[in-house]
Amino acid sequence: METYTAMRHFADSWGLLVMTLFFVGVVIFAFRPGSKTSADEAARIPLKDD
Repeated sequence: METYTAMRHFADSWGLLVMTLFFVGVVIFAFRPGSKTSADEAARIPLKDD
């Protein structure tokens, strides 16, 4: 039972911080300069004829 309490405390304190930083990193990655061209290329992959 003590392990569950320790893990719960860790998730409540540091888990939220880690998830928030991950979210901010993904948003920055998605909206960085030059990402539109790579996103457009990736969106056209299923439509390419080989």
